[in-house]
Amino acid sequence: MEKDNLPVVGILCDLEQVGPHPFHMTGNKYIQAIIDAAGCIPILIPAMAEQTRFEDLLTSIDGILLPGGYSMVDPLNYQETEAIEGTKLDIARDKTSFGLIKQAITNGVPIFGICRGFQEMNVAFGGTLHQQLHEQKIFQEHRENKSLSLDEQYADCHQVKLMPDGQLSKIMETETVKVNSLHTQGVDKLADNLTIEAMSEDGLCEAFSVTNAKVFSMAVQWHPEWKVAKNNKNRKLFAAFGTACKARQTARNNNG
Repeated sequence: MEKDNLPVVGILCDLEQVGPHPFHMTGNKYIQAIIDAAGCIPILIPAMAEQTRFEDLLTSIDGILLPGGYSMVDPLNYQETEAIEGTKLDIARDKTSFGLIKQAITNGVPIFGICRGFQEMNVAFGGTLHQQLHEQKIFQEHRENKSLSLDEQYADCHQVKLMPDGQLSKIMETETVKVNSLHTQGVDKLADNLTIEAMSEDGLCEAFSVTNAKVFSMAVQWHPEWKVAKNNKNRKLFAAFGTACKARQTARNNNG
């Protein structure tokens, strides 16, 4: 008896300079989470907006993961002033993610944003960001302490409240969850067509869904991919994404 084919998830890459050469890359933890927790086959999407035929790409995959990264979304995408000096940017990734996000929603392709991907989705739909969240005195410290070990940096450190009857609370089967926090930017103005799914104790948006999207279209500010096999609630989140990708695969095959 033949096994069912697994859904295919495209993971957007960062464009990084390694020595004299540019590389399209993403973190192994995201790839592993797609395999182990979402039950899907990962492929990498290079950050090459001008050479990417988005419509063709979206007809051949069943989901999109927008992972975290070390660069920041260029503020020229949401305001008139440039990034603070010394900010690491990835313009190629910005252009590619913005090209993917809205078309994915229109085409009914499940999409899951994490950290930078969360921020990209907000900006793509017209929202804005705080460039330096720690300079806003109303928020607690959301950056990681880089002097600590990775396990300590990625340890759960604050609670978020999930919206009652929201999509996320139904997936995770709880109204509060403790999460890690490793981000410099954060949501300032949430885009009009996004619905808050979770808030941190200091009032910062920590998760949202795309309002009236036909399929799973959600993003979180924390890092659910970190050791996801040992975190039941985050595993449920990836499993829900994988289920949506499987449904997309079935629909795509039936229409093919």
